Amino acid sequence: MSDCPQCHQSVDDQAVKCPYCQTPLKGFGHPGIPLHQANSEEFLCQSCTYHEDDTCNYPQRPYAKTCTLYHDKSQPLVPVIQTPYSQSGSFSGVNRWVRRHPGAIALVAIALISLFLALR
Repeated sequence: MSDCPQCHQSVDDQAVKCPYCQTPLKGFGHPGIPLHQANSEEFLCQSCTYHEDDTCNYPQRPYAKTCTLYHDKSQPLVPVIQTPYSQSGSFSGVNRWVRRHPGAIALVAIALISLFLALR
């Protein structure tokens, strides 16, 4: 459940319009796409990534108060995904390399054992 930006009532995520104040919540003809709305006197384009890099093709640009294309430029376009190898620490790179290359470790171990036996 999300809140209506106009009346702040709890509204179903799939609702196209707010059942309380009739504010449009989804783009017309696109019920699965959220409709972003400006909350103040500012236009959405002032803080949109697509307006900044000039890739926006929205007809109301740069004076859009509602937009289905909007993306806040302070947020990353691609979310940061945490991987199991993204631990911090001084040896994390070495540990990752050792886990990825067990064959190389075995060859180095065999070479060191052979060298030790040859020097005896």
